[in-house]
Amino acid sequence: MIHFDLPVRESRIKEIEELMLAPGFWSDQRKAQALVQEMNAQKNLIAEYQVLLGTINEINDSVTMLKDDYSEELHLLIEEEYLDFEKRFEEYEISVLLSHPYDQHNAIVELHPGAGGTESQDWALMLYRMYTRYAAHKGFGVKVLDMLDGEEAGIKSVSFLVEGPMAYGYLKGERGVHRLVRISPFNSAGKRMTSFASVEVMPEFNEDIQIEIKPEDIEIDTHRASGAGGQHINKTDSAVRITHIPTGIVTSCQSERSQLQNKEQALNMLKSKLYQRYIEEQEEKLSKIKGVQMKNEWGSQIRSYVFCPYTLVKDVRTGYEETNVTRVMDGEIDEFIYAYLKSQI
Repeated sequence: MIHFDLPVRESRIKEIEELMLAPGFWSDQRKAQALVQEMNAQKNLIAEYQVLLGTINEINDSVTMLKDDYSEELHLLIEEEYLDFEKRFEEYEISVLLSHPYDQHNAIVELHPGAGGTESQDWALMLYRMYTRYAAHKGFGVKVLDMLDGEEAGIKSVSFLVEGPMAYGYLKGERGVHRLVRISPFNSAGKRMTSFASVEVMPEFNEDIQIEIKPEDIEIDTHRASGAGGQHINKTDSAVRITHIPTGIVTSCQSERSQLQNKEQALNMLKSKLYQRYIEEQEEKLSKIKGVQMKNEWGSQIRSYVFCPYTLVKDVRTGYEETNVTRVMDGEIDEFIYAYLKSQI
């Protein structure tokens, strides 16, 4: 059962309404619109909460009537109403879990194979396929921003944009190291091998966020793009790599046709990464205030995918597991995502 703090949400609505009455509120259109959207989202959550509360009270009253005067017809009607309520509540639960402002953003996902050469690079490609299939199931769009193919198979790295409602909210819990155990198709001895790949997820930067990057803090390199992209991509130095000197963060883009477009996209990716750092800093401060010692999951193993000698996918953070590995690799990962979101309450 999720914790829904009604007084806190009502207080936040009142606070925003008071800000809206202040002189100059609309002078900053972006900030004003963001606050109005936040207020409307909170109002919608409260309205749905009240509807659900009324529904469950009606069901309880019907159960009391059934105890006093049993009727098969009423019994079946109550069961039907409860099943409808349960489904609606599950949808509402996810809405509450994804009610933070940055959860609404698109997501930028980066995959990097660990040590292990071709085997790990193939594992990174398998994860890329899993996430693109998950996006397709959700009706999200996927746009490759940068991809570097492996020498024999797989990929050395890939960055892609997942576009859709709450894309970052759903995918943020995928951040970390994913472990694969299988009989390697690249090992002639048929030995069982373990591979690792890291997943990074960040909310796409948009103009509602104020992030300043000083020109002197970045280095911009251009190079010839590699991989898929058509004939044009191989003829010009259109790919762009940006290094943020103070943090060491590197972003690159080769998906657009012009160097200028790739530079703009790489810069937005850099802002997204800086935004992700800010989010992590805020979460760390919050955990200290709550007195909770939370481990840093960035770069730590979060899930194991075992193909041999048995089949099992298990999330080490929540304990949720699935024995149908094929189903998971085909993008059916909603249960893992929901289990993680619920564990954060």
